[in-house]
Amino acid sequence: MENNEPKLTKKQIAILEAATDLFAEKGYAGTSTSEIATKAEVAEGTIFKHFKSKKGLLMAVVSPMMVKWLAPMIKKDLNKVLDQEFEYIQDFIRAMIENRKEFIQKNLPMLKILVQEIPFHPDLKEKFIEYVGNDIFDKLREIVTYYQDKGQLADMKTDTIIRTVATSILSYIVARYVFLPEINWDEEEIETERIIQILESGIIQKNSGQ
Repeated sequence: MENNEPKLTKKQIAILEAATDLFAEKGYAGTSTSEIATKAEVAEGTIFKHFKSKKGLLMAVVSPMMVKWLAPMIKKDLNKVLDQEFEYIQDFIRAMIENRKEFIQKNLPMLKILVQEIPFHPDLKEKFIEYVGNDIFDKLREIVTYYQDKGQLADMKTDTIIRTVATSILSYIVARYVFLPEINWDEEEIETERIIQILESGIIQKNSGQ
């Protein structure tokens, strides 16, 4: 397959790498173009020549990452869990937590940028949903229906259940590995069981699981 994309220069690569490191460390708003230029060892004007603005640089860092790297990796990684059949919804949730934890640990800098910046940049959110969300959500809806039919999930709208489970899992993982890694967390198995206990008080039927 022929690659028609323009080849990046050494300066462009240096700028993108410096921006990735600084955006992950300090956030988009807390990073100046002069800091990026210093880290990349280029003149500040070179950034504007190639990327027009700091926002243009952010999109240049994140958009290709989502299209070529993050979206396929998330889908492939999630499918390892989604394509398995677990007898109990609790075991499915445990597998999802372990899967997301490993993924975040392997890809922390880029994911820090996404977590920090998506709430403030609607265009990033749209791209994330476009490249990552739609077909994953379709598969999750099938899984929710499967466990509802088995009597293990409450009779709620599938999207409500997906949002509830996803929020519980992601809020724990992002807090632990992105925002508050320095605090004393309990062992991962204990934290995982607490999440399941919280979900059991709401969407998981009491008579399901072991």
